[in-house]
Amino acid sequence: MNKRELKVGVVAERSGIAISAVHFYEAEGLISSSRNQSNHRVYRADVLRRIAVIKAAQNMGIGLGEIKQQLATLPDNRTPTQSDWAKLAQQWRVLLDQRIQRIERLRDSLEGCIGCGCLSMDNCPIYNQDDQLASKGTGAVLLK
Repeated sequence: MNKRELKVGVVAERSGIAISAVHFYEAEGLISSSRNQSNHRVYRADVLRRIAVIKAAQNMGIGLGEIKQQLATLPDNRTPTQSDWAKLAQQWRVLLDQRIQRIERLRDSLEGCIGCGCLSMDNCPIYNQDDQLASKGTGAVLLK
């Protein structure tokens, strides 16, 4: 085995994740491996940095689908460099800012309902937010 090749157990231990998580990330296309002469799965050492980027993004609330999509934009599916991270972080910042705005709107709506508690199906901004079907009539309008 090449010194730059790591077995799955070593990857898991050094990255602080379970072996099953390493396999899951690979199955999801977030990382890749190759096979050595003994047909054992081995990973390049730079997979540790790639996993660190994945875990950092997850800790920020970024979903694996979005992480995969952004990592796929890197040339030759390479491990992110510091410059790449800056670009990824900027894109994820926009997503997080949008999520924060949605949560703040929800929080502000909740404050208006604290005294009420009715959860009115007609006008509650929490229970029936952005009701698109109200204009089509009452009842199970999708089934008509």
